[in-house]
Amino acid sequence: GALAAGDGVRLLMLDSTNAEERGSAPSEKSVGVVLRQLFAEHKTRRIITASFASHIHRVQQIAEAAIESGRVIAPLGRSMINNIRMARDLGIIKLPDKSFINVEDIDDYPPERICVISTGSQGEPMAALSLLARGDNKFVTIGHDDTVIFSSHAIPGNEGNVNRVIDGLLRLGADVVHSGIADVHATGHAQAEDLKMYLSITEPEWFVPIHGEYHHMVANVRHGRTMGIPESNIVLCEDGDVIEINDDGIVRKERVPAGMLYVDGIVGDVGQGVLRDRKVLAEEGVVVAVVTVDVSAGKVLVGPEIITRGWVYAPEAEDLIEEACETVARAVEKALKGGTRDIDALEKEVRRAAGKFVSERTKRRPMIVPIVMEA
Repeated sequence: GALAAGDGVRLLMLDSTNAEERGSAPSEKSVGVVLRQLFAEHKTRRIITASFASHIHRVQQIAEAAIESGRVIAPLGRSMINNIRMARDLGIIKLPDKSFINVEDIDDYPPERICVISTGSQGEPMAALSLLARGDNKFVTIGHDDTVIFSSHAIPGNEGNVNRVIDGLLRLGADVVHSGIADVHATGHAQAEDLKMYLSITEPEWFVPIHGEYHHMVANVRHGRTMGIPESNIVLCEDGDVIEINDDGIVRKERVPAGMLYVDGIVGDVGQGVLRDRKVLAEEGVVVAVVTVDVSAGKVLVGPEIITRGWVYAPEAEDLIEEACETVARAVEKALKGGTRDIDALEKEVRRAAGKFVSERTKRRPMIVPIVMEA
């Protein structure tokens, strides 16, 4: 920051995640001290820790505390296993090979000699720790001899997921230690005083708060004002906003689509239309109306037949379905008598008649699928 400030900073884009947190973020070194204390306090229990798999320094701190207390380390969770392996291969984590075991071998050791380092510190539903909290891991079963340490802090907005995992672990009998109980995590996100210091060092011409919920970025805007940045030079953006910096300053450009993207298997982006259809099917069900006609003669030959899933329970709604069939039949016969011979037009008439009947009689709006076959 200071080096950049020497050349002049035109635009500063600054993390807002902890902009509402007072003071300065604690150092990583302090976490190592707390971890060693916790391992000593729980020396007769099995210890399971949860951290970000990408936070290699924290993993090193946990591993060192475990080895110091006479434990072996069992990584749990695919990303944790892979990251620890790569860090050891690259010499970033320098610990004896004998200190690491596979998680499937933990029953070969007494509980007080085990430290599991797991993924799932943010309560991700399919991460290793969430599976433990639900009793769904085949190698590790949580019980009254376990202490679980969350060496992390819930990402703002993610507290509900983390709390559900903590509750699940407590119900299974474990002791749980988290950042609300002990200083087991040092955030990687600058807090209020850190942000103000960075703003004072860099003295940017333009300031754009980024990364965080909207209220976090608003808090960061206040820090910018406090540090003397003109209101006109602070730009508050949301996902999809586009800004362009040029010789004259910052210009807002046309927004681009931004948001959650639903990826369906190997198909990829299935599109909004498919998602709407799935929502209707899930909430309202589907009604299929099948009828066979002789277009040249202008007659209904077979049907209509109504097939339903998720709208009404057919065995208990025979009268309703029979009435729906009669309604569709009358609509098709009327269209044929009126000279309609196009199959697409007949299917539209079936959809209209069936949809109106279903809506009026049941106050529901299931998906209507008309099938008109020509004999």
